Amino acid sequence: MPDSFSFRRMQFLILICSVCFWDHSRACLSAEISAADAKQAMKRATHFFTSEVSTSGGYLWNYSEDLTKREGEGKASDSMIWIQPPGTPSVGEAFLNAYQKTGEPYLLEAAKGAASALVRGQLKSGGWAGYIDFKNRSGVQYRVDGGGARARNLTTFDDDKSQSALHFLMRLDQEVKFQDQTIHEAVTYALDAFMKAQFPNGGWPQQYSNFPDPKDYPVLKASYPASWSREFPKKKYSDFYTFNDNAIADLVDLMFLAAHIYQDPRYRKVALKAGDFIILAQMPEPQPAWAQQYNHKMQPAWARRFEPPSVTGGESQGVIKTLIQLYIYSGDKKYLKPIPSAIAYLRKSELPGGKLARFYELKTNRPLYFTKQYQLTYKSDDVPTHYAFVVNSKLNDLESRYRKLVKVSPKQLASMRFPERRVRLTPALTAKAKSAIESLNKRGAWTVQGRLRSANLENVPVIETRVFIKNLDTLANYVAASQRD
Repeated sequence: MPDSFSFRRMQFLILICSVCFWDHSRACLSAEISAADAKQAMKRATHFFTSEVSTSGGYLWNYSEDLTKREGEGKASDSMIWIQPPGTPSVGEAFLNAYQKTGEPYLLEAAKGAASALVRGQLKSGGWAGYIDFKNRSGVQYRVDGGGARARNLTTFDDDKSQSALHFLMRLDQEVKFQDQTIHEAVTYALDAFMKAQFPNGGWPQQYSNFPDPKDYPVLKASYPASWSREFPKKKYSDFYTFNDNAIADLVDLMFLAAHIYQDPRYRKVALKAGDFIILAQMPEPQPAWAQQYNHKMQPAWARRFEPPSVTGGESQGVIKTLIQLYIYSGDKKYLKPIPSAIAYLRKSELPGGKLARFYELKTNRPLYFTKQYQLTYKSDDVPTHYAFVVNSKLNDLESRYRKLVKVSPKQLASMRFPERRVRLTPALTAKAKSAIESLNKRGAWTVQGRLRSANLENVPVIETRVFIKNLDTLANYVAASQRD
């Protein structure tokens, strides 16, 4: 056995060798590509996307290699763009992020092109629908050149559609120092509309075309209905108070960002009011968590035919995460108070294997499922495959975050609100950047073997917007880290 001096010397030599290996590995990888290589690839890819793929500055989800087949969530024509991520707002943010990391002017112009497409498709009700069709614009009530009184005018918060569009436009508005009047007017119009669409209790609907009259919506605490139908009632639910698909969570984040960018306390007030709704919406014992959606009596209600009145193990975890965000931004501990009882209840509700049911029957807490014929059942052996009726438990992470937060100082809380994220030049980042450069074809496109669902094509070359966003972000990070380090 070596003596203590020899042991310490050996440790020192190992440390030196490790540092040398790190520097050598980074040098070897960096020698194969440069920041100039990454910049060139970014420019080629952006030129292809803006000149060949784009429709009036906007984007879909997937394209065939020859661009003849296109789709968003469904089949699309060459005159259509998609709003839902990873559609036009996501691509616009990718351009904007890359511009902020590299300073390349063409990236800012590409971001402005995406913004222009979104502004053209903004509805008179303030937000956006699922897609914009620049050829067939009749029957839609747009803000700028809208149709008649009966035209479609339905803003949706489903699947981060309107939220992602406004999020991007706000960030671009800030980047151009609020000097682009068209963008700034679109942003302020949308923010005003989203505030008007908030119910008196602080909740938001999944969709809206008109603003609620406060006298029609009393502020109530959540309660259990005396009874509920086991059959899908086929009633309208889009104006219910909705947690599903993170609708309210995305709006809370959006309003805090608006308060930060525009230094306007109205937006912060709206976000905190949504937090108060979350507190009201926590179900009483024996199930102190949340439903996917509530009717205007603040009782869990049906939405789609596979979304029954229930307490949810899925969205409840997202609600807890939103409460944590509300505390970070406000410092008010009332937003932490619902968390311990909710976590304790959800832990007791975990299924064998540690997962959670999407739906728990009101009061009995029995897991609910559906058959492939959409019959409500307690059995999970015949469920439809398009929907997650069992979800992962994130309770350990949520409880850990909660326990840490209750101990942090106000100064630490403030530092968590809009943290600056800097990417380091690592071998992993270099390898990803190298892969992105090498996989870019002669046209400037990234293609992958994938699926075009709307055309019933499997294992074919596909241009995926999601892949473009990921690779552009990787290259921008590499350039920024190379120039800094």
